[in-house]
Amino acid sequence: MKITEVRVIVTCPGRNYVAVKILTDEPGLYGVGDATLNGRELAVASALEEHIAPLLIGRDPDQIEDIWQMLFRGTYWRGGPVLMTALAGIDIALWDIKGKRAGLPVYSLLGGKTREGAWAYTHCGGHTNEQLEDSVRAAQAKGFSHIRVQCPVPGATSTYGMGGAAEAASASWLGKGSGDGGSMPHVEGNWEPASYLRVVPKMFAYLRDKLGDELNLLHDVHERLNPIQAARLAKELEPYHLFFLEDALRPEHKESFRLIRNASTTPLAMGELFHTKYECLPLFTEQLIDFIRCDIGHLGGITEAKKVAILAEPYSIQTAWHGPGDIGPATHCANVHVDVSIPNFGVQEMVFFPEVVHEVFPGAPEYKDGKLWPSEKPGLGCDINEEAAKKYPYQRNYLPVCRRADGSVHDW
Repeated sequence: MKITEVRVIVTCPGRNYVAVKILTDEPGLYGVGDATLNGRELAVASALEEHIAPLLIGRDPDQIEDIWQMLFRGTYWRGGPVLMTALAGIDIALWDIKGKRAGLPVYSLLGGKTREGAWAYTHCGGHTNEQLEDSVRAAQAKGFSHIRVQCPVPGATSTYGMGGAAEAASASWLGKGSGDGGSMPHVEGNWEPASYLRVVPKMFAYLRDKLGDELNLLHDVHERLNPIQAARLAKELEPYHLFFLEDALRPEHKESFRLIRNASTTPLAMGELFHTKYECLPLFTEQLIDFIRCDIGHLGGITEAKKVAILAEPYSIQTAWHGPGDIGPATHCANVHVDVSIPNFGVQEMVFFPEVVHEVFPGAPEYKDGKLWPSEKPGLGCDINEEAAKKYPYQRNYLPVCRRADGSVHDW
């Protein structure tokens, strides 16, 4: 069996996605992958079309590991979000082909099920604690037992995450243009860490008082604090028993997690901006985190994600793969197939996609009773409707930019 064509499909059913469809010389046998890098979609598409696809024509799609190594190491200028996202799109599509050829769901090829479904968490926010409480109760009514909570920062013009599940699934908060290059990023301004550090412990005190201790609550810092600020927050949140505190620091200085770890027993999650297993290793070997949150779609796909999970297991670190609306359904499917096949799964971030996304990408994971369930079809279970994709052309988008009260750029 040989690869005959690699199609790169950029489409915007509500927001931009980059799909990879790998065709083979076996009639009707193809695989679908996702290579979406939010805000830099065309950079990945160009890397795939101009540099990667020509290398794959005539290759045996069964040789996933060899293809992965060739694409990762063969560039010489290896790694980074653009190339690793492109590699993920290829890898996910190849696993889809392997499952279809074997007549088995991908989780079966990864060792089989270790659980029946993957615990999932949703996003809740609100402009007041009362609105946030209502949002959390609505999520509980849908069966969620793991919920990420975000709140506004006093004085800030807007705050990451307080739009909750609707924000996570949509593109409404992006700087969205017409595709002509005229759009500019949305600016999230006047954000100050001092205000943020005052309000977050009060939010958790309110929620625990109203909702009790059994609900698994999470919070995303989104890399906005320096080490001493993050250590303070983790310590002050200890009484509220978080399931985890997410992305407390920027990804560059992993040794800074020692300061947080020495200050607090609040569980820590990190890795959304990591692109290889090598970036995870220092946090694993020193047991500086409790959950690894890499994005399978930016990590090089299922092949690398499986290795990350194996490396994490002996250090009692669990997975919590990134799963927002800005990665396509094929990556969400890959998340859940890995989730149910590994022993050290923790929780899975998820979104409910709008109907227009399902029109283009049928087969996203099913949500039921607080969990995500993998498809039992051969392969990953996700497909692409190419005719529907043509109805939604690319529109230029940017991620927001965060600025402090003095106007200086801050991590968003």
